[in-house]
Amino acid sequence: MTKIRSACRRFLGLLFLFGPAFAGATASAQMTINGAGATFPYPIYSKWFDAYARVDPSVRFNYQSIGSGGGQKQIMAETVDFGASDGPMSDENLAKAPGKLLHIPTVAGADVVAYNLPGNPALKFDADTIAGIFLGEIKKWNDPKIAATNPGVTFPDQEIVVVHRSDGSGTTYIWTDYLSKISPEWKTKVGTNTSVNWPTGIGGKGNEGVAGQIKQTPGALGYVELIYAIQNKMPYAEVKNSTGVFVKASLESITAAMATAQIPDDFRFSITNAPGKDAYPIAGATWLLVYQQQKDAAKGKKLVEFLKWAQKDGEKMAKDLDYAPLPQALQARILKRIDEIKM
Repeated sequence: MTKIRSACRRFLGLLFLFGPAFAGATASAQMTINGAGATFPYPIYSKWFDAYARVDPSVRFNYQSIGSGGGQKQIMAETVDFGASDGPMSDENLAKAPGKLLHIPTVAGADVVAYNLPGNPALKFDADTIAGIFLGEIKKWNDPKIAATNPGVTFPDQEIVVVHRSDGSGTTYIWTDYLSKISPEWKTKVGTNTSVNWPTGIGGKGNEGVAGQIKQTPGALGYVELIYAIQNKMPYAEVKNSTGVFVKASLESITAAMATAQIPDDFRFSITNAPGKDAYPIAGATWLLVYQQQKDAAKGKKLVEFLKWAQKDGEKMAKDLDYAPLPQALQARILKRIDEIKM
């Protein structure tokens, strides 16, 4: 018994001395794939990365939710293994990249008009009113244009505090793409981009920052991705679509917009102001950005395995977080594109 105790003490001593080295060896064996970009899909990407760690424990994902503009810059600079963006990259930026970048669509979501008013009444907005507010032409809550689509609601004589993104953002791309389609004045004066010169308002960083600004500012109105409004228990308005129907952002109305998409071979497309009475008008897809030619073969192999898993199994998780999964026909096309990634 004395010998056994002595052996145990020696073993515990060795474990104390060398345990950190063993742990370090285990950690170093685990591959880290780095990504950065959009905040719009951050909730579902976080869920995917957590779930995939159980599918393949040898790899983990480090994703920085810094906005689509940052994601595009970092993948172009090759400081990450993949980027993420809710706005497709421009021809100009694609030409600047050191290799061919592929757009891999993942899910679709919606920008909603969130607000902070006493009692938080259910509101409806048409396109002209939304454009007027963001152009700084509609300044107060009791403006007749707001009242016109909201009969029975008593609005305060209060300034509208417009809240927008301060960082380069795919959520902003979707928002400004919509405004450019419904307002010639917006298209001429401001345009469509991940970052624009705002005519009015205050900025917040990320969807998280905008949601926080709206919640803490009486009279505020801004745009956030649907899941951020739901998670923060923020009211958001119905929006009049291209057929004249007021529609609330939901899984069903995003899916209806997605169903109308004409998707080209490079997968860069827009679904704002979509046709159809059931379509929510401020919806958009989001993409992962990856190089067709991977520099690191081992990482490239693991990234391809994850991308295939995301299309086949990850899509099943989309509905639980109020994102619309991609149509099956599109998923089949994307899987073929993933097969074109070379190591």
